[in-house]
Amino acid sequence: MEFQSGTNNLIFAYGLVDPDPCKLDGDITYHEGRRGSRILPLRSYANPPPEDKFARLDYVEFRFNNYLIPAADTTYYCEVQKAPTNYSTKRHAIGILIEPANRGLVHHVLLYECHPTSKFDDNNLPHGLCDTLYLELAMCTTNIATVWAVGGDEIVEFPQEAGYPIGGDFEIKYYLIQAHYSNPQIVSNHHGSTGFRFYLGEELRQHELGYLSFGTETSPFALAIPPHMDKFVVDSYCRASATQVSYELYS
Repeated sequence: MEFQSGTNNLIFAYGLVDPDPCKLDGDITYHEGRRGSRILPLRSYANPPPEDKFARLDYVEFRFNNYLIPAADTTYYCEVQKAPTNYSTKRHAIGILIEPANRGLVHHVLLYECHPTSKFDDNNLPHGLCDTLYLELAMCTTNIATVWAVGGDEIVEFPQEAGYPIGGDFEIKYYLIQAHYSNPQIVSNHHGSTGFRFYLGEELRQHELGYLSFGTETSPFALAIPPHMDKFVVDSYCRASATQVSYELYS
C-alpha cells in the first residue's frame, strides 16, 4: 500500500491480547468496541525541519489554553489577542510551530490579522463562540496571517528570502485566532490548547510574506445559502488592482 502525501483516513481496530507470531494458530481476538478512525498526515507535503532547529530563537505565541471543548458535533471558538509590544523594531518570523492539542478533535485553526484601525479593550478582548461575536469580529476576518488544517505539517519553515513581520512598526496590532473543533462522537470533558508559535529570525529578510485569498469569505456578511435550495452558485470577482505589484494590503 502506498501512502499519499497530505490527508489520509486511517481506520483502526485492536484486541487486548497480542497474537503469538511463533504459533501458526495464534489467536487474534475480536476487537469488540475498540475501534475508530482518524484523519492523519502519514506523509508530509514538504520536508519539515526538526523543532530543535529553532530552539535558540525568540518566539511569540498566539493561542488559547485549556479551552473546554463543548460536547457538540461542531464548534467554532474565537479569541482576539494583542500583538506583542515588547519588540521596538520589526522582526521577521521564519518558521511556525502549530499546536493543535487534542488533535483528533481539531479540524482547522486560523489566525487572522485584524484591520489596523480595529480598536478593542485590552482588558476585555472578545472571546467565545464565533457566531455570537461576528459583529465584534467584523474587522478581523479578512486577511489571514497563517492557517493549519487536517493533513498539514506541524512545523513550517518559510523560504530563506521571506519572513512574516511581527512587532515594531508593523501595522497589525490585533489578531483573531479561530479553531474549528469537529466532535461527531460528542466527546465530553476534553480541554484543548490550540494555536501557533512564530519563531523570530535574528535578521530581517528580503521580502515579507502573506496570504492571498480568493473566493467569497464565509461570514454572515458574505456567503449565505438560501434555505431549501437544491443548487446554489457563488460568483466571486477579483479587482484588477489586486494583481498589481503596488497593490496595498488594505485599500
